[in-house]
Amino acid sequence: MSKQIWVSPRGNKWAVHSSKSSCASKIVSSKAEAIKIGRQQAINSNAELVSQKRNGQINLKNSY
Repeated sequence: MSKQIWVSPRGNKWAVHSSKSSCASKIVSSKAEAIKIGRQQAINSNAELVSQKRNGQINLKNSY
């Protein structure tokens, strides 16, 4: 699976972005909201959802 949707920390907020794009598609205040948005984007595009902790470590990987 080549396409990935990432949930990454951006300051005090969370960004949802594609691995093929340098800019975020959405920036939200909570990680739960970012994962919800990212999961829907991953389902719609048959991609993998990858979520990071605040320290940058990957803590979630799901393929759709």
